[in-house]
Amino acid sequence: MERLSRFAVFYELTKPGIAGYVMVTAGVGYLVAAQGQADFLPVIWTLLGTVLATGGALALNQFVEWELDALMERTRTRPIPSGRLGPKEAFFFGNLLTLGGIGVLFVTVGWLPAGLTALSALSYNLIYTPLKKVSYVSTLAGAFPGAMPTLIGWSAAVGTLTLEAGAVFAIAYLWQLPHVLSLGWLLRKDYARAGFYLIPKSDPQGRQIAWHITAFSATLALVGLAPTWLGITGMVYLFGMAALGAGLLGLAIATLKENRLTAVAARRVFLGSLVYHPLFLVLLLVDAIRL
Repeated sequence: MERLSRFAVFYELTKPGIAGYVMVTAGVGYLVAAQGQADFLPVIWTLLGTVLATGGALALNQFVEWELDALMERTRTRPIPSGRLGPKEAFFFGNLLTLGGIGVLFVTVGWLPAGLTALSALSYNLIYTPLKKVSYVSTLAGAFPGAMPTLIGWSAAVGTLTLEAGAVFAIAYLWQLPHVLSLGWLLRKDYARAGFYLIPKSDPQGRQIAWHITAFSATLALVGLAPTWLGITGMVYLFGMAALGAGLLGLAIATLKENRLTAVAARRVFLGSLVYHPLFLVLLLVDAIRL
């Protein structure tokens, strides 16, 4: 029982829900790039390498931030600040998974997806993480590794990156901005305990954040249609994404109606973003393969 309990703690350290979703995103990127004509084993190796490296990068992030995690309500029960796992154990485990995942990708599907995975892990922990204590720019930086799974999957399938891959990456990047900004506003007091600035310091009423959420959502509504313009998806995707983009933009515009950004309006944007991304992946996958 004790061994199972230890396994569960290490498993929790990888944030399996997030790591699994990143794996799925990379898998969609692979299948879209391959137009559905993919061999079984390369797909499996891509999924395995991605989920291992992602879980490792997330574990390393908790090692880097464990003292700050102890200050926040939402993170103080994580394995390290709760005392269920030592920092050194998390450090070695995180490195083992990250390097193992990168190695799997390098050996099985090539240097480019492996290099992109390494770049994602490094930028997440060495750029985004320290920036959170310095500037709102961290939100823009953090969206970069967050969108990388699309490129990892795409490059694993075809061995290169194209304009079409860039369009899918841009959608994944832009989606994160209203998603993270709305969450950052909802959790701003908790983040402030750790000195994190995922929203501008000089915006106590949230008016600037509301405008940024709206601008990013408007840009996403347009860029979200690019795969059809580039010929990798058809009308099903186009109309589906037009509806999703308009819906999220409508929720974003609603944040501008009050003199301050309300929790209700921010929560609606956040929940809307949670609906947007998985439906984007479904539309992308179904329509690209159908073509």
